[in-house]
Amino acid sequence: MVILPWENQTTIVEFMLQGFSSIRQLNIFLFIMFLVFYVLVISGNILIVLLVLFIHHLHTPMYFFLVNLSFLEICYTSNIVPKMLLIIIAEQRTISVAGCMAQFYFFGSLAATECLLLAVMSYDRYLAICQPLHYPILMTGPLCIRLAASSWLCCFLLTAITMVLLSRLTFCGPNEIDHFFCDFTPLVHLSCTDTSLTETIAFATSSAVTLVPFLLIAASYSCILVAILRIPPGTGRRKAFSTCSSHLTVVTVFYGTLIAMYLVPSANSSQLLRKGFSLLYTILTPMFNPIIYSLRNRDIHEALKMCLSKKPGFLLR
Repeated sequence: MVILPWENQTTIVEFMLQGFSSIRQLNIFLFIMFLVFYVLVISGNILIVLLVLFIHHLHTPMYFFLVNLSFLEICYTSNIVPKMLLIIIAEQRTISVAGCMAQFYFFGSLAATECLLLAVMSYDRYLAICQPLHYPILMTGPLCIRLAASSWLCCFLLTAITMVLLSRLTFCGPNEIDHFFCDFTPLVHLSCTDTSLTETIAFATSSAVTLVPFLLIAASYSCILVAILRIPPGTGRRKAFSTCSSHLTVVTVFYGTLIAMYLVPSANSSQLLRKGFSLLYTILTPMFNPIIYSLRNRDIHEALKMCLSKKPGFLLR
């Protein structure tokens, strides 16, 4: 461990990520599995981005926000998985304090941005279903850009506050993080200075970017449900539900894993279980999102068929 003298204490300048050291005998299996998952995440989300960019009839607000979500998933997973793979296969467990702070910053910012983007997407579905005649007027291109940009900017600025406070803490040892990435709670537990302000600010900001979007999503889908139930049974009701079923599935998976994560006890005996739940929202959820949108979305089906059929000029339709 590299140390520096500072105010009669030894200050840590690098951490050791433990990863899945308790099941080291499964390293080869875990490496292959996570590598396959990572490739699926990247390829699936890139496919969604390319389809929306190059196929004209997908140039709508719903797919604009979907491109933002897919790009976010690529960044979100790439922030964590490559280092995790190195820990598993090459035992490269060390990470500098600066590198650890950077990883936490991007993890927190992207996770918060996903919450806001999901809320924005639910608002888009609310307007499309509950106010279909006014939808083209209300959900304009400039508004879509402002909503997406505000989601990214707001969350990166909010997380920066927590990151600055976290970076001002002193870490005196031990330097081992029993996780596969730099999360907030393990970092705070390693500090030898008062963390009450940092934890309070982190709790306030994380609550704001998770609870408020969740309430907005719940309110949007309550109105959507009421509107769908008013539609006479038949094709109209089925079509209205199909336009939001993919997004509702993604929201359920995303918030379900977050809720499960917070319900897991913090005892040492459950640490492996906590890592498992962390894998759900760092790898599995980003991997399933393109699959969900591909399986349950007619527009994506048609776009894929157009690509596979290689019809001349399909990119311009």
